[in-house]
Amino acid sequence: MSAGSGYHTAAAGAHGAESTEPPVRLNVEQASYAYHARGNAAPVFTLGATSFVARQREIVAILGPNASGKSTLVGLISGALKPLSGRVELEGFETSRLDPRTRAQRIAVVHQESPLLFPARTGEYVLQGRHPHGKSLRFATEEDVVIAENALAQVGAKHLRDRWMHEISGGEKQRIILARALAQQPILLLLDEPTLHLDIGAQVDLLERLQQLAHENRYTVIIVTHELSLAAEFADQVVLLHRGKCLRVGTPAEVFNRELLEQVFEAPLEVAIGPEGRPRVHIRGVRYAVKR
Repeated sequence: MSAGSGYHTAAAGAHGAESTEPPVRLNVEQASYAYHARGNAAPVFTLGATSFVARQREIVAILGPNASGKSTLVGLISGALKPLSGRVELEGFETSRLDPRTRAQRIAVVHQESPLLFPARTGEYVLQGRHPHGKSLRFATEEDVVIAENALAQVGAKHLRDRWMHEISGGEKQRIILARALAQQPILLLLDEPTLHLDIGAQVDLLERLQQLAHENRYTVIIVTHELSLAAEFADQVVLLHRGKCLRVGTPAEVFNRELLEQVFEAPLEVAIGPEGRPRVHIRGVRYAVKR
């Protein structure tokens, strides 16, 4: 854990001898990966050595444009991919070495798209999150039902319990998908582009709920996104990727450098620090274009 721990130890030392930071939950230490088209062929994509730590109650945004390595890093964190070098540890255990059931009990992954294999009511869909905690082909227990009900309540969706999944809105569906993840009772929530296809109101609602859930339940939340404004507003840390390289890790204020972001996202940008110390990002020249 030397790489990530050293960074935060130095940061803590700057604020005093004792740190009040929550304990480290996820440690990504010099983790890399390479995809090969054929066995001995040159890699078609490589994610270079990446290091960061994530603590309890933190939201970490993995930020970057398309083809920057975000999905590869998701695979490494979730344990679906084994690092080519380095390691990824969740509370001291390498995620790629966990058996699938244990991994599903500790890590809940919410993908960009969650297709329905068959029609289901939202309550039944959320109950699917209990599968890692029981035997296969079993009926839900009373405890499972209570946990699923609590998960719906946590995302403000108890009123949707008897609705069909294909009948609810995109924002409502995203809440239900999140509730299913919470029903797993994980310690790490990993969300891949969770705000995709949502309008701005639903995006903010989802991020605010994640912020509240992380604080109240000590979740560690990893969000993969290319949304600069959302990462700036809600993330405690940002991991900035570009073309398979980890360019910078830090708070949004530390990472959101105008020249760096313009290089990565290939757009003319303005970056200003708001009254709460968080950066505000605008496309240069259209800052007030959406105001009426």
